[in-house]
Amino acid sequence: MTQTTGTTTSEPAVIFTAVVKTFGRAERTVRAVDGIDLAVGRGETVALLGRNGAGKSTAISLLLGLDDPDSGTVQLLGRSPDRAVRAGLVGAMLQDGRPIPRVTVRELITFVASTYPRPMPVAESLALAGVAEYADRRIDKLSGGQTQRVRFAVALAGNPELIVLDEPTAALDVEARRAFWDSMRSFAGRGNTVLFSTHYLEEADENADRIVVIDHGRIVADGSGDLIRRSAGGSLVSFDLAGRPAAGLESLPGVVGVEVRGDRALLRTEDSDATVVELARIGAVRGLQVTRATLQDAFLALTAPADRTAGHHKEMV
Repeated sequence: MTQTTGTTTSEPAVIFTAVVKTFGRAERTVRAVDGIDLAVGRGETVALLGRNGAGKSTAISLLLGLDDPDSGTVQLLGRSPDRAVRAGLVGAMLQDGRPIPRVTVRELITFVASTYPRPMPVAESLALAGVAEYADRRIDKLSGGQTQRVRFAVALAGNPELIVLDEPTAALDVEARRAFWDSMRSFAGRGNTVLFSTHYLEEADENADRIVVIDHGRIVADGSGDLIRRSAGGSLVSFDLAGRPAAGLESLPGVVGVEVRGDRALLRTEDSDATVVELARIGAVRGLQVTRATLQDAFLALTAPADRTAGHHKEMV
């Protein structure tokens, strides 16, 4: 097994400090990243979640030195992003990319490895990415899932300590996604750091130590899947309003958020028993249902437009 390079330090692998990035001009300026503070420890696997346009891809571009912040700083493994990337300490899989014609998988990985100062042995990167069995096939003859795993092998070629993935399993079928994450867990199991963005909430829940939710360029939640579920209310209590007003529901015991869908109220609550007891006391129990909040419920609650919800979201600690 190849050992990762770099210094032995407890300093985080990734540090964002008050990072701001804007696009546009004058009155049409958009803050794609709006004062992000984030630290990712070495050996952590962290997922970035957010709606389209939330700022995930911009944050990744800043992380890799593909763009510069307007203010604030970004550090990778104790270095600036460009220095860390040049040293081979960082590997990346971005959304854009096309198969290279008339080149085999082995030839591509061999070439990429030759550009780094301390590359991973080619055979090792092929095996770790799960592409050894078709290493001598042309890349433009591979399936979508196989091509994505080749891109992972390319990201491994420099023997990085940190891998950054932007929607790595987009458009892959279920089997290909499972195989990809098997390989990624093998990489993380060596003590390496993984930072990935995804639209698949179950991927974040199953594969990340931490989930960071970004909305309008800001971090609105940061923690384990369970912690994020609890932050938006660990349970959902729903019932028919039957013409009753929704006013005052946010003050019920345990309730941290209220949403009205048609004539039905949905309460996010930290104490479903106390919420239900109070609903029963006031006689609002028609069509009552109590369920455990899912990560999707929490994500929608944390990123919902202000006019869709009443109540509040609690800060996570």
